[in-house]
Amino acid sequence: MYFGRLKRREFITLLGGAASLPVAARAQQPAMPVIGFLGSESSTRSVNDLRAFHQGLRETGYVEGRNVAIEYRWADGQNDRVPALMADLMRHQVSVIAVPGSTPAAIAAKAETTTIPIVFIVAADPVQVGLVASLNRPGGNLTGVVTLNVEMAPKRLELLHELFPHRTSFGLLVNPTHPALAEAVVKGAQAEARTLGIELHILHASSDSDLDAALATAARLQAAGLVVGPDVLFNSRIEQLAALSISHALPMVYQWREFVAAGGLLSYGSNLSDAYRLCGVYTGRILKGDKPADLPVQQTTRIELFINLKTAKALGVTIPLSLLGRADELIE
Repeated sequence: MYFGRLKRREFITLLGGAASLPVAARAQQPAMPVIGFLGSESSTRSVNDLRAFHQGLRETGYVEGRNVAIEYRWADGQNDRVPALMADLMRHQVSVIAVPGSTPAAIAAKAETTTIPIVFIVAADPVQVGLVASLNRPGGNLTGVVTLNVEMAPKRLELLHELFPHRTSFGLLVNPTHPALAEAVVKGAQAEARTLGIELHILHASSDSDLDAALATAARLQAAGLVVGPDVLFNSRIEQLAALSISHALPMVYQWREFVAAGGLLSYGSNLSDAYRLCGVYTGRILKGDKPADLPVQQTTRIELFINLKTAKALGVTIPLSLLGRADELIE
């Protein structure tokens, strides 16, 4: 009898203790939301970009490890890896996927899911390449940021022509395996070439081995300079492109400051950190409940010009004072 009463008293005590615990201690804590981050290049090349992305997340109240987790996957400049990387991210039950820096990767990501929200950074018009229905009302599960770097291709050709006003032959390098991006770049640059009254040679490269051959062809055609079209392959080979520019004595203009810092002559394009910050902001807003369909596609507005004076000297190129005065930074 005593044993039974003791057990009842213990049982009642246990119940009372459990009832006195805070609700938060008794309930299972909800898991942190998970962001899938599909980088087009490598983690080592994307340190500054990631810093800007995290800044955008912080602006919406999210800090990695505190109230959000991030699963990172890196394509290392190979867009054919995107479907497998996307499938892997979806197995981790991510709440939203950020796909910054590659139009082909964004297109491939869209093909993988119609339900998980996707935030992109692309260089091409997302309406023309089929990512969204319109800039103001994207519809579907995608939205993001446009860097305007396709639209800047004609301006890059104009800059080369400003360097060499008496030359009539120039080149444009594109990756033909990404036609949605390459065709848009070629169309705009060819229209500018007709306006300037110059000849534009379209050169193709889709692998490392193609790059040297394409530049050798441009030199053989006596191109005064080469515009490098926006593409993840070229983004991840800026050091190689800068070295080839010197070895082939072929001035080049590209979109990112990193190209000029690596030894390229000129860059003219959107500020990439701005784009990654905006991508982070949209990712955070979607975690808070906003729908991609209702978030207008944003456009970066800051366009920057960088010039490497040491490379200009090595190539024997005289930079006009008018161009020097417009540069955001002169690298020596």
